[in-house]
Amino acid sequence: MSAFDTATATSSAGQQWNAQDYAIDAGFVPTLGGAVARLLDARAGERILDLGCGDGVLTTELALSGAHLQGVDASPEMVIAARARGVDAQVMDGHALTFDGAFDAVFSNAALHWMPNPDRVLEGVRRALRPGGRFVAEFGGHGNVATIVAAVQAARVAHGHGASAFQWYFPSADAYAERLRQHGFQVQLIECLPRPTALPTGVAGWLRVFAAPLLDDLPADARATVRDAAAALLADLPRNAAGQPLADYVRLRVLARRR
Repeated sequence: MSAFDTATATSSAGQQWNAQDYAIDAGFVPTLGGAVARLLDARAGERILDLGCGDGVLTTELALSGAHLQGVDASPEMVIAARARGVDAQVMDGHALTFDGAFDAVFSNAALHWMPNPDRVLEGVRRALRPGGRFVAEFGGHGNVATIVAAVQAARVAHGHGASAFQWYFPSADAYAERLRQHGFQVQLIECLPRPTALPTGVAGWLRVFAAPLLDDLPADARATVRDAAAALLADLPRNAAGQPLADYVRLRVLARRR
């Protein structure tokens, strides 16, 4: 069986993705990528790498600029979904990019926090860019979804499982700026932005799609129990006018250029 025959796929961060579930419970992710897409300012004729392209929704929007978009994602199932949208996409671990001076820009939305070794990622990004090429990204910043993570950990402990050792990569702006400079980038903009984010399918939908790495060490029935307990702990999250719970997202947005 080839990698493309799998129903779900494990990324380098240990997360499993199902394109249908993602579209239902996480469709807000590409929708909220508009600000970082404007920062990219893609232009006709440019070659742009979409690092962590997911199911290709935002990639197809960027391609409307006339730029040539190449998508990569660690999940074969997501790459299948991106290709179904017409995206030129391939399976590739963000820690092991194979491109050399091929792109005018590298773009990434809501993906870098799944990649636990940022130095390897930035090495590959720099190598993929032409001199003067730009790196534009938005991902989880310091404090992102802290309330949700705390609830999951508390639910695990309450049911006798102990806290999970898994951690996303949520750096501060200062720490990531320094890392960028160490890898030969000139930082032009970097900021951490609190962005309360509505969850259209509720906390349960978010936990179903995103919390798997915090629960993967548990048996299936225990995972369901902990998810339900965590959802109960989060019942009092603030809500928007439509009654949707608001997750405590913090986004780190960056524009840097390869020296």
